[in-house]
Amino acid sequence: MNQFNGQFLYDVPQAQQTAPKKLTLKQRLAKRTTLLTGSAAIALGSIVGATVGGGVAVFAFNYIQSPTPIVVNNADSVTWVTAAAAVAQPSVVTISVSSGADGGNGSGEFLTEDGYILTNTHVVTLDGATADPDIEVKTYDGHVYSAKLVGTDPTNDLAVIKVTANTSFKPIKFADSDKINVGDNVVAIGAPLGLSNTVTKGIVSALNRTIQVSSAAAPDNSGSGGGLQLWNQQSSARPINLDVIQTDAAINPGNSGGALVNDAGELVGVNVAIASAASNGGQAGSIGVGFAIPSNTAKRIATEIMKTGKASHALLGALVSDATNSEASASFAVGALVEEVTPGGAAQLAGIKAGDIIVSFNKRAIASSGELTAAVRQQPAGAKATIEYIRDGKKSTISVTLGDAADLN
Repeated sequence: MNQFNGQFLYDVPQAQQTAPKKLTLKQRLAKRTTLLTGSAAIALGSIVGATVGGGVAVFAFNYIQSPTPIVVNNADSVTWVTAAAAVAQPSVVTISVSSGADGGNGSGEFLTEDGYILTNTHVVTLDGATADPDIEVKTYDGHVYSAKLVGTDPTNDLAVIKVTANTSFKPIKFADSDKINVGDNVVAIGAPLGLSNTVTKGIVSALNRTIQVSSAAAPDNSGSGGGLQLWNQQSSARPINLDVIQTDAAINPGNSGGALVNDAGELVGVNVAIASAASNGGQAGSIGVGFAIPSNTAKRIATEIMKTGKASHALLGALVSDATNSEASASFAVGALVEEVTPGGAAQLAGIKAGDIIVSFNKRAIASSGELTAAVRQQPAGAKATIEYIRDGKKSTISVTLGDAADLN
């Protein structure tokens, strides 16, 4: 698991002194800032922009005009970035969310011609502050539409909203995220700091990275690799493990839910979080370490939400912890140690026992309990998986039919 020492941060909307009247998108953007603060040398945070009270680093959006979506002044010097942006940008939107005195902004991408849009749960719930948000969407060409929440998946921090309009939209084209490589060119498109149609380029820095963030919108069963452990219901935020693509393309608050595309303009990931080196009281921004949910996961979750309003998640039925090398200093995990198995659960039925160390899931190396949690929860309920484990120093491989995380509720 990719470990960050310190506080996991979110750009949490702050309540204003008095409840404001309902504002237009332009008026809300005029009040928006995107400050992230924290006490840690390195912090991991979601990238939703927030509304705050007046007098705090307010950007003068009234004086900033939306740019023409793709500006080409010299056709002889266009690059692959220009081409990728030209393909994908009509599918990317800026999202404004409000609830009472709270508000925030993020990004998203059209899934269908009739207006379904993919984004992050933490964008549309204002980091768990509301289940009934007011949502507006601005398209790449400046048109603004009201949107309704279709469904959320806090476990993978994905959500679907929908606009209804007498027009057709351009859906994003999905790439196969299982086929991308470290070093591949990528472009991030979204609305950092509320600036719509922003394009940044980079590469895929790492694949199969696991990060852990705190989510106030997460269900009680989102954090446990096996499903035996439930998080304290008194807590306002619970840890969730996300399997992500790491990129050095600059992403910042407001990029949440936006597109990470390849050099053909196809979606390879949904931007979700950044690591920041902001010190206490400092402003968080891109340091070249950003994370995106793989497109294959996003496509599966989005399809289920559009059909049923929710997404399913697999359940292994084993309580796991980090396995370490007893001969070393235990600084690094070397697998997922099975502490308990649920009677009648998928793990027990497949023959997994307490004391086994799981080192591979569907041919993906597992080095920690967090990595196993993220890998399992990416799968739909009832999926079949292959697991490699070590028992008494001997490695074995088994097939398992995963359970349904909904059974925990």
